[in-house]
Amino acid sequence: MAKGIYKHLYNTKQWYRLRYHQLTKKPECEYCAKLNRITPATVADHKRPHRGNETLFYDPENLQSLCKPCHDGAKQQLEKSGTLRGCDINGIPIDENHHWHHPKN
Repeated sequence: MAKGIYKHLYNTKQWYRLRYHQLTKKPECEYCAKLNRITPATVADHKRPHRGNETLFYDPENLQSLCKPCHDGAKQQLEKSGTLRGCDINGIPIDENHHWHHPKN
């Protein structure tokens, strides 16, 4: 897994501080919030894969707070297929890249 290759980055004081600040700033899972569920976040997730790029790795704007089930399930599915399946409580797709969110003019 990619995290194993870049494990040294996850063991730095800079990462621990960044992770702490992310989970303090946004303590609830951002994916669950789209489904109108309140779930404590336990993972500071990189929105865009960093692949060892330290600028992306340590960029606070590249982080989101997720619960472990969303990180290990929905987020992994998104990275593999490019699509986040599911709808919010109003039936609107939760994937921000879904064509529903980009109406034609």
